[in-house]
Amino acid sequence: MRVEGRALKFGDNVNTDLILPGKYLVLTRPEDLAAHAMEGLDPGFPRKAQEYGLVVAGVNFGGGSSREHAALALKHAGVRCVVAESFARIFFRNAINNGLPAVACPGISSKVEEGDRLEVELEKGLVTNKSKGVTLQAKPFPGFLLGILRDGGLIPHLNKKHSENKPSLGEGKPSRQGVSSPF
Repeated sequence: MRVEGRALKFGDNVNTDLILPGKYLVLTRPEDLAAHAMEGLDPGFPRKAQEYGLVVAGVNFGGGSSREHAALALKHAGVRCVVAESFARIFFRNAINNGLPAVACPGISSKVEEGDRLEVELEKGLVTNKSKGVTLQAKPFPGFLLGILRDGGLIPHLNKKHSENKPSLGEGKPSRQGVSSPF
């Protein structure tokens, strides 16, 4: 799985309140959340995200609260991948669960400038700055995470797995609703 785009660069400790301010948690539509992504750091971010597609950041990206809205706002603003020195664990899981690749790549901050063209190869864990001819090694994504990302997130992935394993009509035990169930 390969992601390409231009870098929108941010610093260290970009927390979930900076990614999506708490006052917008009342919004429910992903496109409405996207309109406010990173607005405290870069008011033009949603427009730029569509064009650039990649976020590059320093250490501890996504720290703070456990809100999944932050990853959703980035994804629906047009971010195709976030590459950072390191991630808060909960942001990493929320990003993957929502189908947004989050790649931890030590040294990335010093090798990328705003607007650089990047290529990220998730299976190999390679991040190449095509503008500077530099390749960095990140941790490769294991197959199960690649599957979740390819399917667009955890829920679509589980729905796909469920439909692939669905018994044909008449198999399985009847459920309370009278529909065949494999359980």
